[in-house]
Amino acid sequence: MYKGFFGLKENPFNVNPDPRYLLLTTQIEEALTGLMYGIQTRKGFITLTGEVGTGKTTLVNRLLDWLHHRRARTAFIFNSRMNTTQLFDFILAEFEIKCESKSKSQQLMSLNHWLLDRYRGGETVVLIIDEAQNLTFPVLEEIRLLTNLETSTEKLLQIVLSGQPELEERLKLPELRQLRQRIMLRCKTAPLTKDQTHEYILERLRIAGANSEPIFSRAAMDTVHLYSLGVPRVVNLLCEHSLVNAFVDQQRPIPPKVVDDVAREFQLDEVEPLAPLRDTRSPADVYNSEAFIQNLGEALSKFRVSPPETTGRGKK
Repeated sequence: MYKGFFGLKENPFNVNPDPRYLLLTTQIEEALTGLMYGIQTRKGFITLTGEVGTGKTTLVNRLLDWLHHRRARTAFIFNSRMNTTQLFDFILAEFEIKCESKSKSQQLMSLNHWLLDRYRGGETVVLIIDEAQNLTFPVLEEIRLLTNLETSTEKLLQIVLSGQPELEERLKLPELRQLRQRIMLRCKTAPLTKDQTHEYILERLRIAGANSEPIFSRAAMDTVHLYSLGVPRVVNLLCEHSLVNAFVDQQRPIPPKVVDDVAREFQLDEVEPLAPLRDTRSPADVYNSEAFIQNLGEALSKFRVSPPETTGRGKK
């Protein structure tokens, strides 16, 4: 609808976690490098944590693309609300391991034999579990035991747990101390700074085919950061609807008022984006406030993408 007016070839602010649009900020690059390093050196257990909407799934998709180019064997499980039986069913199905028995011991033996064959063939095997903050204690304990699948020198299975900060809090519990001790690398995502928000918007527009003529004014991009607090998913929400509204009014470059109107439409103006001078709260305090999270959750719920019908991404 608006693509012709703004000279775009595709939607630059799609909610899908397209790895082509991953902006390699310093922190994202550090996280991606850490994940790659941990997998290459067979560290065994890695966590990726960050607030909702800060790009974890997009980062994981970039990691999966890298792994597939290296012909690694991968399993990506996005449904973390499962029991231990389902965990093993998912893992065997993702790696296409045939095991007629439903016995956990038989399934573990089949998995171990398959991993040893991959290891002898020089292949890397990676299990990634998204939304890992929802995993139950029994499932987390089973995942810990999977790290026992090893040779005398190296781990056979590389495991990445990706989740919200609640995952870190759970791992601090005494019941999970054994699991916590096995985590070799901790990678994190974070909201964008104001300059990074500008860069994020401009880069996505460039990838989508924009020419050198400005689409968002600098003031409009400042306003996007003000309301989004640098959360990429909210940046996408504000920018997408600002493009639509600006197209209707035939406005280019997009002024701050258009972004203000979108923010009010999604009730993002009901919590002050930045604390006034008389307020002692830091932006991080506002970002973590219950009211902001509630408003943000309600707004984003309308734009969540349904998960694919299978549990996995492509295999080798």
